[in-house]
Amino acid sequence: MGLHKKIKESIGVKKNEYIRFLQKVIQEPSTSGNELGAQTIVAERLKAKGLEVDVWIPEYDELLKSKYFNPRRDNYENSPNVVGVLKGKEDGRSLILNGHIDVVPAGDKNKWTNDPYSGEVIDGKLYGRGTTDMKGGNMATLIALETIIDLGIELKGDVIYESVIEEETGGAGTLAAIQRGYKADVALIPEPSEMRIFPKQQGSLWFKVTIKGISAHGGTRYEGVSAIEKGWIVFQEIMKLEEKRNAPLRKDPLYKNNPIPIPINIGQFNGGYFPSAVAEEATIQGRYGVAPGETIEEAKKEFIAMLDYLKALDDWFTQHPATVEWGGIHLPPGGCDLDHPMLEILKEKYVKVEREEPIIAGSTWGTDGGLLTQVGGIPSIVFGPGTTSMAHFTDEYVELDKLFKTAEIIALAIIDWCEVAD
Repeated sequence: MGLHKKIKESIGVKKNEYIRFLQKVIQEPSTSGNELGAQTIVAERLKAKGLEVDVWIPEYDELLKSKYFNPRRDNYENSPNVVGVLKGKEDGRSLILNGHIDVVPAGDKNKWTNDPYSGEVIDGKLYGRGTTDMKGGNMATLIALETIIDLGIELKGDVIYESVIEEETGGAGTLAAIQRGYKADVALIPEPSEMRIFPKQQGSLWFKVTIKGISAHGGTRYEGVSAIEKGWIVFQEIMKLEEKRNAPLRKDPLYKNNPIPIPINIGQFNGGYFPSAVAEEATIQGRYGVAPGETIEEAKKEFIAMLDYLKALDDWFTQHPATVEWGGIHLPPGGCDLDHPMLEILKEKYVKVEREEPIIAGSTWGTDGGLLTQVGGIPSIVFGPGTTSMAHFTDEYVELDKLFKTAEIIALAIIDWCEVAD
């Protein structure tokens, strides 16, 4: 029996058991600060498979040493990282399988068809918060790794399975894993790419722009200066900046079908404190896409230059400049060269399983791949199941058939990359 057929059959006979395990992980609401339950389940599974397992609480003071760390909390109690290592038998090429266990909050539970942590399976889809982003992807890489172990295949190189915390709020878990010394020749991240292969991933920053005005009574608003009106000028310039930054990327084959490759999303525009008072302050908060190949510092510089240009548009900003603060997510872009051998292996294995060519594209959202690439010096590729449009949404789900196909592809890719030991 050929290797591919053995892998397919090994996955097939255990599908129900894998589904039950994924349901168990989904039923642990692992929002930021509450990852312990889900991580304990994962660590126990890795130990049962004979991996060398490392469980630790990221050190806050150590994380502060990195320019990419923006604290969202002052400790990581109840938020352990979990790493399992399948040691290679020789000095072969190594691989990191990196995925985050944290999920965004479920929101209004009344809007969900079923409980957001039910793990219900309906018509081939497993529902629940985190199924797409990204516990389904983590399950795919775990199945791939377990299949290799179950078939008794010994590899030359190490495979490092990372279940990390805090990706949704800034990447502290992956940063801590890098600081702890976990490195490899390449990393694979099973974020919800809809089984597209992403050799390039954008980064992202959160920003807050503050605009000043002069308060006055609403009945004599001409005696004041509305920060909201001045804020509208800022908003328009931010949208112009988005167009300027995206125009070159639309010529990139990886983004040819994407209308806004690196969006600038305005999530909040607030101003004033009372209906009958002229707003003396307004704030604009949002998410700023960082282009593949661009540094965070370069992206910030272009945004600040845009704010400085406001002075040429309106004298008000000469004496009352709009200011920006960078807080929250600080994810750099990541990726690999387009001729990287792991990318070629993934393409080949995709064709073997799906019998069609994969879609190669660039991600429009940030991942921990940027930290792996820019901090760890590790080329990173995103490839996973899950419907991108369902991430962070009500009635989130993962299609089980695609999850198992992803596992099949990744198992074949691991064996080719790390090679079978003599």
